[in-house]
Amino acid sequence: MKTRYDILIVGGGMVGSALACALGNSGLSVAVLERQLPAGFEPSQPHDLRVSALSIASERFLQNIGAWGGIKDRRSCPYRRMKVWEKSSTAAATEFDATAIGYDHLGHIVENRLIQIALLERLKAFDNIDLISPAPTTRIDYVPGATLVQLEDGRELVGRLVVAADGGDSKVRKAAGIGVTKWDYEQHALVAGVTTAYGQQDITWQQFTPTGPLAFLPLSGHNASLVWYNTPNEVKRLLALPEEQFLQQLHAVFPSELGHITEIQGRSSFPLRRQHAQQYCHEGVVLVGDAAHMIHPLAGQGVNIGLLDAAALAQTLLAAHQCGESISDLSMLERFEKQRRRHNLLMMQVMDGFYRIFSNDIGPLKLLRNAGLGLAGHLPPARNRVMEFAMGLRGELPDLAR
Repeated sequence: MKTRYDILIVGGGMVGSALACALGNSGLSVAVLERQLPAGFEPSQPHDLRVSALSIASERFLQNIGAWGGIKDRRSCPYRRMKVWEKSSTAAATEFDATAIGYDHLGHIVENRLIQIALLERLKAFDNIDLISPAPTTRIDYVPGATLVQLEDGRELVGRLVVAADGGDSKVRKAAGIGVTKWDYEQHALVAGVTTAYGQQDITWQQFTPTGPLAFLPLSGHNASLVWYNTPNEVKRLLALPEEQFLQQLHAVFPSELGHITEIQGRSSFPLRRQHAQQYCHEGVVLVGDAAHMIHPLAGQGVNIGLLDAAALAQTLLAAHQCGESISDLSMLERFEKQRRRHNLLMMQVMDGFYRIFSNDIGPLKLLRNAGLGLAGHLPPARNRVMEFAMGLRGELPDLAR
């Protein structure tokens, strides 16, 4: 027996579940298929290694769909300032402060799992949304006017529209025959959760070094997330070190701004690559989040552009539904793609530019980038543009993110 829905969202992570919440009470029947639900939250739990820097635009979207309270009720860390500098330069660090443009913070650092928990909790309030988990898919068949998704337990679901929110290795995208353009940065990011002697901080910073950036993301209390970009072999070596030796390496390499590390809560790594789908939509299928694009995590914008995908797609689908237009119509989905591809491509190019400029030791280029940082920090128009970019407030925003 086949169960029919208007929309099947394959992937109930941050982006997929946010899209579902944005479609709550819409009159559209929605199923969210999630392979595995996140573990529950207890305040005494150590912080997770995977965190995101949520922008102001993302916060507004999460507020508008009723999920922000569930995040704030658990734990998050607002940051008001961000600071960048180059280790080998004598130039002063460049600092950006939200108060300079009338805001009390630039964003929040939040564990990915807690964002997902709050969103999944929120979507349970909507009668038109079913959460199906565990729901590993075994087959996806596209036929005119509908898509059939078969689950591992034999259940068959049919949707007028299927949304691929199932990550960078998306099964839905592959089944639709949508290719990707890839770029390997030949670097890995080592992530370490630590406890420091300093109390909760309101600043995030990055120091650029010849081997790659070092980044600090504040978490609640004395906790922080450290990101160390380096070659795959060096990251592998660091992960294999005994804890005491790894701690010594952190103290030797990270700048004094970090303070004394009192505990290492965990460490992990992931490869850095850029990936962009050659198209975001096909008849009856549309891509969002990592299924559509993966960018360099240098400025922590990956989840933010994914959430803006969700906001824009929800806005497009709701408008089509209210006008009696088919939600699987290709021309309607292409309107969504046109809006989001332009924004996402710009973000990818900016992140690529930062990566190439700061991973190059050519003398004139070093002078140019230090001069650029100095100008960005001291000229109010340039400084404000950088902050608005980091806050997700530049460019065309979906109404749900305003």
